[in-house]
Amino acid sequence: MKKVLVTPKSFGLYKDQAFALLREQGYEPIENKLGRTLTVEEILELAGEEAVGIIVGIDPLPGFALAQFKQLKAISKYGMGMDNIDLIKAKELGIQVMNAAGTNHISVAELAITLMLTMARNITSVAAKVKGGKWERSIGYELTGKKLGLIGGGQIGREVAKRAIGLQMEVSIYDPFWQDTAFAEQYKIQIISELDILYQESDIISLHVPYLPETKEMIDQRALKRMKSTVMLINTSRGELVNEDDLYEALVNNQIYGAAQDVFSSEPPEADNKLIKLDNFILTSHIGAFTHESVERMVLYSTRNLLEMLNGIK
Repeated sequence: MKKVLVTPKSFGLYKDQAFALLREQGYEPIENKLGRTLTVEEILELAGEEAVGIIVGIDPLPGFALAQFKQLKAISKYGMGMDNIDLIKAKELGIQVMNAAGTNHISVAELAITLMLTMARNITSVAAKVKGGKWERSIGYELTGKKLGLIGGGQIGREVAKRAIGLQMEVSIYDPFWQDTAFAEQYKIQIISELDILYQESDIISLHVPYLPETKEMIDQRALKRMKSTVMLINTSRGELVNEDDLYEALVNNQIYGAAQDVFSSEPPEADNKLIKLDNFILTSHIGAFTHESVERMVLYSTRNLLEMLNGIK
């Protein structure tokens, strides 16, 4: 059988049907049994020269690694973001690449809303105090009537918008590549043409853009200075979108109210990282797409995408 490397840690939760599909078509899956993200060296060792396909999570696939595969024909991304894959090199080598679009947008959107509510009501700090024997109240904010500024109008951004409208928030979207006026009119969403306007007017800002050279550290000292002192910053996209040193200074100096992220520039962060020690900073362990429903969808979609690229089977 031809070999297919499967790297995502959570793939095993729903692997039976997916592995059966692969074997029916003559492919033997090589499973990541380390329980963590693989290094480039581990990917090369596991895949060997025989692998014709890879189902990859957030594990790195740089150009120099792709060049070492002798028979690789297809890469199926387990999820949406493909910044861990050298797409230019893959195209140069004739390796097809597809992502599992439409599999995790609901889960990530629900987490973004959860982080907003958690921060607005100081849930983490209050719960920690109660567990520590302190029955103390902490005054919070309602989301009703607050202005939510979404940076990015893709699938996840739109799902967040719909849920925010259900919470009676005022929603605006900045995305120079998205002009879905029909969607905006249906949900009474304002399309913002200038990012600075969104920074200045929003009570909550939520990031929903991919990590690209032009989005790297887009939230920096300059951007933070343009935000309200009461703003809450939510990031469920990529840690690299935020300059973490600048964010730390803004939080320590009460320049903004708080920030909640599901992503970080280095995952996991060092135990002594100064940012994660702040009371007005929340960090979850990249759980945005980690729901039973989302994982099952990603397992099946990424497997079918790989077979489509290898065999033309949908």
